[in-house]
Amino acid sequence: MQGRGAARGRWSIVFLTGASIGLLGGLIGLGGAEYRLPLLIGLFGFGALEAVIVNKATSLVVVAASLPFRAATVPFSAIAERWDILAMLLPGTLVGAWLGATLATRIRVGTLYRVLALLLLLIAGVLLFGHGGGAQAWGIGGPALVALATGAGLLIGAIAALMGVAGGELLIPTITLLFGVNLKLAGSLSLAVSLPTMLVAFARYSQDKSFAVLGANRGFLLFLSAGSIVGAFLGGHLLGVIPEAWLLPFLALLLVISAVKVWRHGE
Repeated sequence: MQGRGAARGRWSIVFLTGASIGLLGGLIGLGGAEYRLPLLIGLFGFGALEAVIVNKATSLVVVAASLPFRAATVPFSAIAERWDILAMLLPGTLVGAWLGATLATRIRVGTLYRVLALLLLLIAGVLLFGHGGGAQAWGIGGPALVALATGAGLLIGAIAALMGVAGGELLIPTITLLFGVNLKLAGSLSLAVSLPTMLVAFARYSQDKSFAVLGANRGFLLFLSAGSIVGAFLGGHLLGVIPEAWLLPFLALLLVISAVKVWRHGE
């Protein structure tokens, strides 16, 4: 249950890993789990489902910390003004999270590795190409927009739960595409959607025997989470400094590299 990763007991490596990924998450409004997942599998030696569960637990910490850390650049009042976006996305993401977590506990291990790798590639593509001026520019509004947002939320919630991630890489492009908000506000809105969505998936995973991996690796989770909080703090404060145009290509490249590594791990 504890895995065989040689680096898992080296607390400095665990802390620095959490900090570096938390930094990425804080910068763009993600839990950073897409980058953490391949490291949990390859560097620290967790099995696929165990890595998903550890990833989900750490992402909860990062998402909860990132929202207040980003408040200097994106205040809570700006999030509250777009409550309509949260109301349209959340019903779908909550249902999708439960379904995705259920699937992850039942799918074959080798298949899970390949599904995770393909989803990482999908997210990389969405990060690069999935931004636009809002659904209104295409003449979509009213009930059609609500249905589209709910359906997108259902799919994103399922994928996020299946991978043990916050889902920001999919939520952020979806929010910008459907509602035309800027990238930094979309990042904070995605965090507000992700937090309750992840809690639902976490509740479902708690019913599976693999959930015991958290108790068996308490020290590891503590250092990884502590590093993630420090990284999220730094990322949130750098948000107003780093140009948006630099972030997305870099993050997409990291995802492609991660996808290749996860696919090979399942061979």
